[in-house]
Amino acid sequence: MTLQHAIPMPGMLHPAGPAASPLASLGWVLLAISVVVVLVVSALVLTAALRAGRESTGVRRSGRGLSWIVVGGLVVPTVILTIVFVLTVRTLGAASPPARSAATIQVVGHRWWWEVRYLDSLPADIAVTANELHLPVGQPVRLELSSADVIHSFWVPELAGKTDLIPGQHNVAWLEADHPGVYWGTCGEYCGLEHARMQLTVVAEPPAAFRRWLDRQRQAAAAPSSAAALAGQGLVTEGACALCHTVRGTTAGGRLGPDLTHVGSRRLLAAGAVANSRGGLTAWIADPQGLKPGSAMPAVGLSGPELQAVVAYLETLR
Repeated sequence: MTLQHAIPMPGMLHPAGPAASPLASLGWVLLAISVVVVLVVSALVLTAALRAGRESTGVRRSGRGLSWIVVGGLVVPTVILTIVFVLTVRTLGAASPPARSAATIQVVGHRWWWEVRYLDSLPADIAVTANELHLPVGQPVRLELSSADVIHSFWVPELAGKTDLIPGQHNVAWLEADHPGVYWGTCGEYCGLEHARMQLTVVAEPPAAFRRWLDRQRQAAAAPSSAAALAGQGLVTEGACALCHTVRGTTAGGRLGPDLTHVGSRRLLAAGAVANSRGGLTAWIADPQGLKPGSAMPAVGLSGPELQAVVAYLETLR
């Protein structure tokens, strides 16, 4: 079962962080200005249409018409654009990155999923996940954004504005949440067939809970405890899965696809295409192109028992 209609639509006009609040305020101001302009122009057009039926135009009205052109076509737009420019500059200043951050996170856009890396001075303490970003409430985090293929755009409307991910270039953004919750991000730049299903889950939690989560993500994969999971480990770490995926603590070291070390703890699979349940995981492995056409995930041709063993193993990776 896909989640195309289960993920709520993000709303930039309902900000939940200091990077998004100035943008929402600017959005409301721009909306108010637009409404006023539309109403005034509509009233003028309606007035002109009504008068056209009763009066004939003449040379004596040409001077008055020129005044309308100067005022309506030059003066008023100049005043409006100046106000918008000043407000935009002030908004950019208010949404600028803070001097310090609680964590530095690399986000790499792929077709069509998000790679998320929590940097650390010790390479062994770098945590890697996919399509799910955790952050401590009330503390800013620095984002280093890049793309592995085409232009993407990182956008979590309730927490920040859009920032492009451009191949060969590194851009910087930041996030901060005012209160705990789950926020939804997406790719804001058309990037191909599955652009609409390139979703990101952002989980804001208290700082202590965030540190516990990050400590778990830094750990190697748990050893399987059941016979089915043990069989699945062999299929994943020594079979075709290992060519594309990493499972830290095992021989699987592929870098083409998402890191699977803690895949069992994630809320969604395939960047929001399917729920991370036993049924969703089984369906995704068995027929990835049926769930997300065009994705780089191939069907690996597992038998029924092999598929169940792989699912049993991946469920232990929490």
